[in-house]
Amino acid sequence: MEGQTDTVSVDTDTVAAAEEQTPAENVAVTETETTAKPEPVVEVKAAKEVKVDYASFGDKILADNALSKEAMLKKYNSLKAGDTVNIKFKTKIKDVCKKKGCWMALQLPGEKESFVKFKDYAFFVPLNATGQDAVVSGKAFVSEVSVAQLRHYAKDGGKTEAEISKITEPEITYGFLADGVLISK
Repeated sequence: MEGQTDTVSVDTDTVAAAEEQTPAENVAVTETETTAKPEPVVEVKAAKEVKVDYASFGDKILADNALSKEAMLKKYNSLKAGDTVNIKFKTKIKDVCKKKGCWMALQLPGEKESFVKFKDYAFFVPLNATGQDAVVSGKAFVSEVSVAQLRHYAKDGGKTEAEISKITEPEITYGFLADGVLISK
């Protein structure tokens, strides 16, 4: 919910997307008869512009030059625990905090996700943003949760000794501290 002190700015970006066409529709080759060797004439159709409206949260950012979720996963996989990289990427929102909108989980390939918090707890996202496209800008990092910590969480969560003993490897998590977020409308 928005109160009197909450602010939401709306930002719109135009993104070029190629129309779905068969190769025959994209390029036309015309040959003419002359005494010299014929030169083909190539026609190229312009890409159709698609306007995407975004609601902006936090620092003002643009949607351009954002990595795909596949490229972002590769970036995460190149990081070690403790590494941080400034980056921007675009994907779908998998989940949002249902109380305040103070965090969100973003989709990565292979059922993986990036857990996003907001810099200085300075802004929140809409509670109903699940399933929307998002662009986040900020710091990406990798954390490792030790076996001992995972077992502790399992014990606190009421897991059985048999379930706890099956925890034998640390868990790698992909985190993100966003300073700016765009969410499609």
